[in-house]
Amino acid sequence: MFTGIITAIGTIRESRHDGDLHAVIGCPFDPAGVAIGASIACSGVCLTVVDKGGMAGDAWFAVDISDESISRTVPGRWEAGRQLNLEPALKLGDELGGHIVTGHVDGVGKVVSITPVGDSRRFVIAAPQNLAPYLAPKGSITVDGVSLTVNEVSDEADGTCHFTLNIIPHTAEVTTLGTLREGDAVNLEIDVLARYLQRMQSLRS
Repeated sequence: MFTGIITAIGTIRESRHDGDLHAVIGCPFDPAGVAIGASIACSGVCLTVVDKGGMAGDAWFAVDISDESISRTVPGRWEAGRQLNLEPALKLGDELGGHIVTGHVDGVGKVVSITPVGDSRRFVIAAPQNLAPYLAPKGSITVDGVSLTVNEVSDEADGTCHFTLNIIPHTAEVTTLGTLREGDAVNLEIDVLARYLQRMQSLRS
């Protein structure tokens, strides 16, 4: 489990197909604190550490990414040179600063617009129609691994669902959200509580 509070930005140093896709990710972690077999969320995708190295502040870890994970995430996200939002898995006693995040991507969204509002930025993101029942004003959403609050939701004529977010300067600075542009694709994970509530409602119906 994760919280959607990003602790570092990593960069894919190497990406190659060897059965599954094998990626080496550079990061500012201390490798002594990263265990083989540990889970790290990479831009919202829960991946298992299979190797590690480097030194504190200039470390790396390796992961194997299945075709299933690749098919459900942003195209091209796993190419060398791409930056990723990183979050190690929760430990017992850690603060739940965001919301409960599983690291399982539910769909890919698209940035429709970015508008400055004061020092912050107002993002409008289009989500697939099948995610619309799980989005609600003041509800939670994970975008590229970042826990965020939905401001507004609207169902569009083209079948997509648009939702708005307010990205404060701190969030833009410490995550990859600050580099997003209109038209960019993002990994989306709906609130796990909304998923269960929708399932319960469908069974009642």
